[in-house]
Amino acid sequence: MTTSTIDSAEESKHQPSSGKKNQVQGGLLDPKMLWKALPDALVKLDPRTLWRNPVMFIVEVGAVWSTILAILSPSWFAWLTVFWLWLTVVFANLAEAVAEGRGKAQAETLRKTKADTMARRLTGWESGVPGREEEVAAPLLRQGDIVVVEAGQVIPGDGDVVEGIASVDESAITGESAPVIRESGGDRSAVTGGTTVLSDRIVVKITQKPGESFIDRMITLVEGANRQKTPNEIALNILLAALTVIFIFAVATLQPLAIFSKANNPGVPDTLSLTTNGVSGIVMVSLLVCLIPTTIGALLSAIGIAGMDRLVQRNVLAMSGRAVEAAGDVNTLLLDKTGTITLGNRQASDFVPLSGVTNEQLADAAQLSSLADETPEGRSIVVFAKSNFGLRARTPGELVNAEWVEFTATTRMSGVNLDNGHLLRKGAASSVADWVRGEGGTVPTELGIIVDGISAGGGTPLVVGQVVDGKAEVLGVIHLKDVVKQGMRERFDEMRKMGIRTVMITGDNPLTAKAIADEAGVDDFLAEATPEDKLALIKREQEGGKLVAMTGDGTNDAPALAQADVGVAMNTGTSAAKEAGNMVDLDSDPTKLIEIVEIGKQLLITRGALTTFSIANDIAKYFAIIPAMFVALFPGLDLLNIMRLHSPQSAILSAVIFNAIVIVALIPLSLRGVRYTPSSASKLLSRNLYIYGLGGIIAPFIGIKLIDLVIQFLPGM
Repeated sequence: MTTSTIDSAEESKHQPSSGKKNQVQGGLLDPKMLWKALPDALVKLDPRTLWRNPVMFIVEVGAVWSTILAILSPSWFAWLTVFWLWLTVVFANLAEAVAEGRGKAQAETLRKTKADTMARRLTGWESGVPGREEEVAAPLLRQGDIVVVEAGQVIPGDGDVVEGIASVDESAITGESAPVIRESGGDRSAVTGGTTVLSDRIVVKITQKPGESFIDRMITLVEGANRQKTPNEIALNILLAALTVIFIFAVATLQPLAIFSKANNPGVPDTLSLTTNGVSGIVMVSLLVCLIPTTIGALLSAIGIAGMDRLVQRNVLAMSGRAVEAAGDVNTLLLDKTGTITLGNRQASDFVPLSGVTNEQLADAAQLSSLADETPEGRSIVVFAKSNFGLRARTPGELVNAEWVEFTATTRMSGVNLDNGHLLRKGAASSVADWVRGEGGTVPTELGIIVDGISAGGGTPLVVGQVVDGKAEVLGVIHLKDVVKQGMRERFDEMRKMGIRTVMITGDNPLTAKAIADEAGVDDFLAEATPEDKLALIKREQEGGKLVAMTGDGTNDAPALAQADVGVAMNTGTSAAKEAGNMVDLDSDPTKLIEIVEIGKQLLITRGALTTFSIANDIAKYFAIIPAMFVALFPGLDLLNIMRLHSPQSAILSAVIFNAIVIVALIPLSLRGVRYTPSSASKLLSRNLYIYGLGGIIAPFIGIKLIDLVIQFLPGM
């Protein structure tokens, strides 16, 4: 797993947003942003586009019908109502256009990068023949093509490095200025089209299909074009459509009711009791538009697009909206220990000598055996020995004729053979113990006690052994400590409040894994994990009806990433991992998974909160319109006119105006998202009902009354 650190685990935990490029403050209602999005909003008035949103399609049909009626029977009231009905449709389209427009500048830059890039394609390379080199446009590359890229050139397409090593600038994609190393083989072989080679030369095998490159997917994502609706969004659309149909039938029955009532009350004046030709139809359309859930119908698409945009701001590429929603419903979080929960670079914290060995002897042997060890652990041993035991700084060049023994996965130890026959080894306890026995020495039982004690405390034991004058012995143990990142326990406590179970995955032995898990505060751990173990764990969780999220970067992680409901692949990982996952983290920060879950939950909460607000709105609009419509027929309904609106005409027009304005007022909230604070589902529901349910009832009473006070002086009111 690629390691990464974060400055603070608490950073931006409640409002996921990035300080990187292309970040937009979606919470501000910028008039310039609205003005730029207006042409797109007008284009979306096309019924062939709008029919996908049943609620707003009905509003547009009503606006068309009202326009016809206003032409046949013109009046100030009729034309003002028609004007605001059309604005309601435009404002709904404006919300979606603003959400889509925020990514168009970035998409245009990415598209230009793709179109201007040329590729140096090689023929016959795989057969071992150098072949010839031809220059082709990047969009013409096909899967399996071989291209060569040298310093200063742009990588023309997604692929894997099959020869060479180079420093690559990925700032065009990730926003990070620090270059990264890409080389053939291993987990750092994947390269992304649009990035630039800074040094050396690499040969790349294209793995993308035409039109499916990383840049193509980013363009589609940031533009919001052809966005597939998520299952929850589809279900909510069906519910809104059903409510709309119910209200259509309910409103359709009012005209016969009014005609019947007037026939039985011939003395009633011919006002707005739905009997006046032309105006009666406009009043019914107004009632329908105000009672159906137009607010959430207008903002639903913008909420989904904004959720995806928040991921882009965090430098995460989601392959589908379904993955974002799944992140909000995750029950189990699988987190790699190294680089996610811990800092990843283990540091020497203590030397524990065996009986009969002094601290100075162990420190000297540990330092000598680590002089050529360039790993962070090896360097920390050298520094710890120097600073804590007064040993002078030494370099490998000082040891004349020394033979350095490098660490291998087979031997699991490293060290040095000095020219005087003095042999030193440090490494895994079992490996060094076997080496000492193989050299004719014995291993005291004390070693096992020390090793188990360090492991139980969450540390990593490295045993130091030596052979001097033909005598092999164990000197002691180096205690390496893997430091848990600051604030991780608090983050996991928050996950627990959200009902999410956290599982740490590590290759460490069970004792070490348990100690780290206890210190970090995770709910469970999987020690000595293999790719098969990860896959089996995910399947077990899913069989219990849970949704699982995990991160990975290697080819061996691909099966588990594909199986997980939310699989976040690291951008530095292999193409296989990125293809298997349904999200790619451009920063390659495994900790980002926690933030992705929070963004998913914020999306779901925002949608639920605005749905609650929209439906609650209808109650106040009911009290505004119904009494005004029938007060002439049924004077007793005047008791329901609790807002004491000026007239039936002003009451209806005020409700229509408020219905349109509230859409624009809620655009910032739909783009920014409702602030998410980790807590139980019941507490979140109570809070949303209190804020958005009660607020949705109170706000229209105030808003409609204020509008009525303004428009009562207009002609015809």
